[in-house]
Amino acid sequence: MTTPAEIEEMIARIKLRERDALAALYDATSAKLFGICLRVLSNRSEAEDVLHEVYLRVWQKADTYVVTGHSPMAWLITVTRNMSIDRLRKRQPEIGGEDALTRIPDSRPGPEAAAIISSERARIDACMKELELKKADAVRSVYLEGETYKDLAARHDVPLNTMRTWLRRSLMKLKDCLTR
Repeated sequence: MTTPAEIEEMIARIKLRERDALAALYDATSAKLFGICLRVLSNRSEAEDVLHEVYLRVWQKADTYVVTGHSPMAWLITVTRNMSIDRLRKRQPEIGGEDALTRIPDSRPGPEAAAIISSERARIDACMKELELKKADAVRSVYLEGETYKDLAARHDVPLNTMRTWLRRSLMKLKDCLTR
């Protein structure tokens, strides 16, 4: 097993353009880095291609590696993961310059549906105004805010069965109003 200090030494030698240092680094780290490529891409051929590109990048960018006391494997893993993700993104065909994330279907309602929803909302609000204030508050609290009948009865200082009656009668009035 190769130590972090040995990997850092290999990277330092790669900075000096020693090809045998790159070969040694490949031998010491390729199995782990290939596993990362394969996990991200789920395609052996692409993973092999990306792994090749990773070592080319290490050869080109070894001078940017700075010994910080952190594991040099963290740097290699980050490079590998980023390059694998880049390859995964390139896999998605571009349509009109948009990437795959911008082509996710929008779940929001369209203009017609939004107009209908707005109209219905206005009707419901008008019907809610026909209820007594405390009963309209009870309906909102239970059905929109999830408050329990018991808590609502305690807040309005009425028996639980009275609260149930308020809510049932209020819903019946709302139904009548909405069917007009």
